[in-house]
Amino acid sequence: MDKKTDIGLVGLAVMGQNLVLNLSDHGFSVSVFNRTFEKTKEFLDGGAKGRAIFGFEKMKDFVSSLSKPRKIILLVKAGSAVTDTINEILPFLEKGDVIIDGGNSYFKDTQKRFNELEGKGIHFIGMGVSGGEEGARFGPSLMPGGTPEAYKMIEPMMTKVAAKFNNEPCVTYIGHDGAGHYTKMVHNGIEYGDIEIIAESYELLKAYGFSNQDMAAVFEGYNAPKKPLKSFLIEIMGKVLRFKENGKEMIDFVNDVAGQKGTGKWTAQEALDLSVDAGVITQAVFARCLSANKAERMKASTLFKKVLDKPHHSKEEIIKKLEGALYVAKIVSYTQGFILLRDAAKAYSWIFDYGKIAAIWRQGCIIRSDFLDEITKAFNQSKSLESLMMAPFFQKAVQDHLKDLRDVVKEMTAMGIPAPCLSTALAFVDGYTTPKGVGTVIQALRDAFGSHQVELTSKPGEYVHINWLGSAFDVSSTHYNR
Repeated sequence: MDKKTDIGLVGLAVMGQNLVLNLSDHGFSVSVFNRTFEKTKEFLDGGAKGRAIFGFEKMKDFVSSLSKPRKIILLVKAGSAVTDTINEILPFLEKGDVIIDGGNSYFKDTQKRFNELEGKGIHFIGMGVSGGEEGARFGPSLMPGGTPEAYKMIEPMMTKVAAKFNNEPCVTYIGHDGAGHYTKMVHNGIEYGDIEIIAESYELLKAYGFSNQDMAAVFEGYNAPKKPLKSFLIEIMGKVLRFKENGKEMIDFVNDVAGQKGTGKWTAQEALDLSVDAGVITQAVFARCLSANKAERMKASTLFKKVLDKPHHSKEEIIKKLEGALYVAKIVSYTQGFILLRDAAKAYSWIFDYGKIAAIWRQGCIIRSDFLDEITKAFNQSKSLESLMMAPFFQKAVQDHLKDLRDVVKEMTAMGIPAPCLSTALAFVDGYTTPKGVGTVIQALRDAFGSHQVELTSKPGEYVHINWLGSAFDVSSTHYNR
């Protein structure tokens, strides 16, 4: 080939192939490379045939085919594969070239790679890509992090291939080093929560005697225009429930063991590290962990007899209450996710535009929903918003539907249906809106057994130890015995 291509991509699994075709659709010429050349040949003879897409067997030839400054997207498995691929590419790059990691890499790995490559004069962008195979093909939500200069180099391409919401591209510069992958991690954590509350609602409806087709109609109703739950996940839940193969409703044949790839776990770990209550996300992760313990669950189910209530509401009532409960739980989950982003920005010296982050999730990604447009408006109206729940729109929504969540959690508890995320969302609202909570007893007990000291309301900012147990031997240097 005589003419250099616009961009290169390494990793021709389904996501990689679809993103290449997306780039091609928008007029960009693409060089491609895969670890096994057979995969490259299959792609060139298949979906890439007749397009300005060129495959290479050797990395040196692949890199040489790119116009300068070279721009290379990696869509390989997170972890050592990313490191190995970078090391294979690096000898053929020059200062000013750009590597873009589009996989689900751990953000601390991205920070390390960023520092190493930038130190060598090579730009490194960690870019979250959401939307699955369809998103990659027709328009994903993109979350790039790195230097502003590096993002400017890829911005014209990314704005074209990204999903569009009201003609606005669902991509924006997120922040320095690992900020893009961090934001994608939180996106995936929120996705875990969304999926879990939908799964919990399915269990409640099933216990109420709804058939799969009846439940599909319920979720289709929730997904109607102008409804607060209208979203991609609610939409496909209806389709999953209706799906039949050889006359069988396939949802009934899916084993109840859920998988996970790690981003939800990372989100939960980060929340703990930063002392952020991300309970809905964390409980969604734990629910998957418990689901994987199938054999033990099967045994336990024969050992414990539950005395359970029968349904207390009509089917019409529970449909309405469940809609309100899901809405409040969703608000709580996103509130927690954005609080985590806020505290991460402080911890890692990032500057986030929360309105823009919500805006790029409105289309192309798995958690896309009409709801996100209201989040965008809330953060745009108040740049100093403490939390999403305090925005007037969401404050009213929680106030209007909190009883629905309380009634649904009460009902599921009485009927013996696990509701880890719905009940945790309720606990968060109750805890978040309680002016004097359990911290009083926690600190008193910690001081009593370990002299960890307490702050007295009568002396703000002053920490003292109280000899609660009347111990004759008390080693604390600070006492308060009055």
